[in-house]
Amino acid sequence: MMFGISVQDSNWLDSVWENIKVKMSKVAANVGDKIPYTTVDGRYDDKFKEDPTWWTNGFWPGILWLMYMGTQDEKYREMAEKAELRLDKVLFGLDGSFEGLHHDVGFMWHLSSVANYRITGNPESKIRGLIAANHLASRFNIKGGFITAWNGKEREGWSIIDTMMNLPLLYWASNETGYSRYRFIAEAHADKTAENVIRPDGSVIHIIEYDTNTGEVIKTYGGQGYGTGSSWSRGQSWAIYGFALSYLHTQKTLYLDLAKKVAHYFISCIQDSFIPTIDFRSPDAPLYIDTTAGAIAACGMIEISKHVPSFEKKLYLNTAIKILKSLEKEQCDWTDKTDSILKNGSESYNSGIHKSIIYGDFYFLEAIMKLKEKGICLW
Repeated sequence: MMFGISVQDSNWLDSVWENIKVKMSKVAANVGDKIPYTTVDGRYDDKFKEDPTWWTNGFWPGILWLMYMGTQDEKYREMAEKAELRLDKVLFGLDGSFEGLHHDVGFMWHLSSVANYRITGNPESKIRGLIAANHLASRFNIKGGFITAWNGKEREGWSIIDTMMNLPLLYWASNETGYSRYRFIAEAHADKTAENVIRPDGSVIHIIEYDTNTGEVIKTYGGQGYGTGSSWSRGQSWAIYGFALSYLHTQKTLYLDLAKKVAHYFISCIQDSFIPTIDFRSPDAPLYIDTTAGAIAACGMIEISKHVPSFEKKLYLNTAIKILKSLEKEQCDWTDKTDSILKNGSESYNSGIHKSIIYGDFYFLEAIMKLKEKGICLW
């Protein structure tokens, strides 16, 4: 194996993968045609029905594509393709919802349409991916050098760390079409984020507001963290994985160095249990955790381990495995009582605390598959 994992860890991975296969087969039957976000009384909801533009609506088809690659079971491919077709309602504005689209079109269509195209070669999926990439590119502020995250004139200058995870859609579009403009936009945004969002100690600002005419920083916001100046753990994980992926696509050393810098900060903050709190600068009590941040960070650290010299590799790989083992031991539910695998994800410090969230399962599953070297990297 690429990672040189111990026999003990390899056996653990095999056990977890078997649990995933059993659980997901039952969950797929429960979910049917829904595109879920969280559970209600243990069963997944249909977030797409409630909000077709909701930013997480690509993670369920992403999970299905991961399961298809891992098992070659056609039911997962068929379900993923149905979910992708359902998303057409938004992508093509069939009900006016197109105006609600945002920077997270990468999460929505990279994990559904681009995944489909890369795995099956479906030409219609390629078109969907390119349409989504064009939308993301259109949000680039030329004078400011950043991608606007959300809609509304009052937030035109707002940029958030999460956007780093949407940039792979632009890198893919550039590689697919041969047009460098997509990559230039992605790199410009990554450079702007590197300059203004990563603090000297490796912690990360969630929301930053730029002057739309000059690109100068106006203000920073606590966003989904404890408050201004705090350290929202999922923001740290978006930075770890996001910069690692930008390095993967560009080979620009700055991005790998920043991914490592944020990872070092993250590692220093989780030594007690290897399960992150919602905010690394919040009060000790009450104690709120966010398992999704752990799963995302683990994915990012596994990716970093692929690109560093052998003497550095163990730090990132071993930390990722410790995070995943802690999550599996303390926060995974393999029973039929709930559709979700990972418990105690948290939307923010002030709302949506300790609930199942679809991207927690996606990144946990992706991390396990990375370590088992199954399928392709969807990003």
